[in-house]
Amino acid sequence: MPAARAAAPRLLVLGDSLSAGYGLPHDQGFEAQLQQALKAHGHDVTIIDGAVSGDTSAGGRARLDWVLADGADAAIVELGANDGLRGLDPKEMEANLTAILDTLADRHIPVLLTGMYAPPNLGPDYEAAFRAVFDRLGKRPGVLYDPFFLKGVATVDDLNQADRMHPNPEGVRRIVARLLPLVEQLLAEAKPA
Repeated sequence: MPAARAAAPRLLVLGDSLSAGYGLPHDQGFEAQLQQALKAHGHDVTIIDGAVSGDTSAGGRARLDWVLADGADAAIVELGANDGLRGLDPKEMEANLTAILDTLADRHIPVLLTGMYAPPNLGPDYEAAFRAVFDRLGKRPGVLYDPFFLKGVATVDDLNQADRMHPNPEGVRRIVARLLPLVEQLLAEAKPA
């Protein structure tokens, strides 16, 4: 049994409160639901919890080496929401995300980059600059790209907690179901040839 566990691919989730499961019981958060969905599809995967509520792209960059200390075979990068909420410069976010993707590429770790939209109250110029960061980075070699982590869930009251920003368990279930094919593709790329 221990040998089988050691052989399970290690999937890093580097993210913020959206992937950390803010406001939810542990078994209803993104990482737990993703692991359950992968198991139901025949994938034995060890998830490395690299999601911290309130984290910006700078925070993710600062702790990347630490969360990779025991190695990873693939990574989901879900950062940017807090950069947008704080109105941080999209150029700084791009520099941080680029550094994260560079580190993962140097270690031959395939990545699923899942994007974010900026809050509309920051204006159309900021929104466009913010979106463009993810669209550019999503074209990098070795990166699978999902343009919007909250697609189909954002602004839907029945799928979000009372704060209208964080998905409820059903919202998370829908995110996981939508991302599952990409995560399976990511894991396929992580397997040794």
